[in-house]
Amino acid sequence: MQQTYSLIINGEKVDGALGTFDVINPATENVVAACPQATPAQLNAAVDAAEAAFRNWQHTPDAELKQTLHRIADSIEKRADELASIIVQEQGKPMFLAQAEVGGAVAWTRYTAELDIPVEVLEDSPNKRIELHRKPLGVVGSITPWNWPLMIAVWHIMPALRTGNTVVAKPSGMTPFNTLLLAEIINAEVPAGVMNVITGERGIGSGMTSHEKIRKIVFTGSTPTGQTIMRGAACNLKRLTLELGGNDAGIVLPDADIDSIAEAIFQTAFLNMGQTCAALKRLYVHDSQYDALCEKLSAIASTQVVGNGMDEGVTFGPVQNHDQFNLVSELVEDARNNGARILCGGEPLPGNGYFYPPTIVADVSDGQRIVDEEQFGPVLPVIRYSDVDDAIARANACEVGLGGSVWSSDLEQARKVAMQLECGTAWINGHAEVLPHAPFGGCKMSGFGVEFGQEGLLEYTVPQTLNINR
Repeated sequence: MQQTYSLIINGEKVDGALGTFDVINPATENVVAACPQATPAQLNAAVDAAEAAFRNWQHTPDAELKQTLHRIADSIEKRADELASIIVQEQGKPMFLAQAEVGGAVAWTRYTAELDIPVEVLEDSPNKRIELHRKPLGVVGSITPWNWPLMIAVWHIMPALRTGNTVVAKPSGMTPFNTLLLAEIINAEVPAGVMNVITGERGIGSGMTSHEKIRKIVFTGSTPTGQTIMRGAACNLKRLTLELGGNDAGIVLPDADIDSIAEAIFQTAFLNMGQTCAALKRLYVHDSQYDALCEKLSAIASTQVVGNGMDEGVTFGPVQNHDQFNLVSELVEDARNNGARILCGGEPLPGNGYFYPPTIVADVSDGQRIVDEEQFGPVLPVIRYSDVDDAIARANACEVGLGGSVWSSDLEQARKVAMQLECGTAWINGHAEVLPHAPFGGCKMSGFGVEFGQEGLLEYTVPQTLNINR
């Protein structure tokens, strides 16, 4: 991997005016490379470049926009190995998962390319025709987190480009390098200024949210940060898409075949070492199957190979950063001190790296930190219940509502329960599955707006009604 990276402003590679900062490999705690540290003045330059480029880019023919995204997908595919290697080194996930992330980025780009932007005819009478058009907003600001750094950048950027907007992106300072490379790939296919990327942790994110020339912010991250963004966006009434924190509940109904669902529950809870917004984070299990399912989940956890994602055979990587590692350790210790049974894991691994093994925690309940707080790490609390209506109420007694799931052999009963969950997506016999054609977003304190599908695409547009008198 190259040792230095550059900002991209108006199609040019630019050094950070504040020098660089180090990005740490969570598996080794060694420096991956130096990342440029931008100033607010450089952010302003990027926004000005995006605003200038928008004047022409917004008029790009629809067919050309589609072709551009397909060419970008081709280039991502050609550099898949490089991108996957970067993801492993800066994010920590195992190589097979990084390769899946790159493959998903390619597929998502191609799907987004083929989405159509409709013109809806509202009236077509002898005297009048009314059409509803969708027009691009202008400069879109993208602020992405560290858990799926390439995939989420693609989720933000590709629909913005597809709808004729220009972009200023700010990746997490913990995982910036794949987004910087993605911006290089995009810039080879678009005019200067259409795609800009700024890195830095001093005033860049807040500068974007309050910038009067940025017309929309799309943000994936924590609820408190989302609230700050919303306040900053009031300056010019920015459009917002906020995909914020989740503490997803899963309910296992008494009729469920636990032999057939245990593996899926484990994988959807510990996807990306549990560092996924829509991962299963609270599991409610009926008395009759509680001990058996806990045992099966613990057995699956014990088969995981924890280690550096670059090493062959590794299935489970580190927690991405020191602060999150400390939070996971703290939540498990709090549960232990309050009488929980730690069925497997439960202690950081010795040596370098932020390694915490997959941990199943039993005999916990609502009101304890490990249940009430989003762990966002390799820990799953399993909560006992005896009444399904009570389990639904407990699942909903949470200020966030991103996803939820019901596990059952009776699909009709599962549907009835799933429809009572207060969340943006309810899965049956699955969890954490996001698809390019299925709108995804949260309710309550998990944010608003959706991504994916045509509904997600249209969030990057403003409607204009054309009223024609004949």
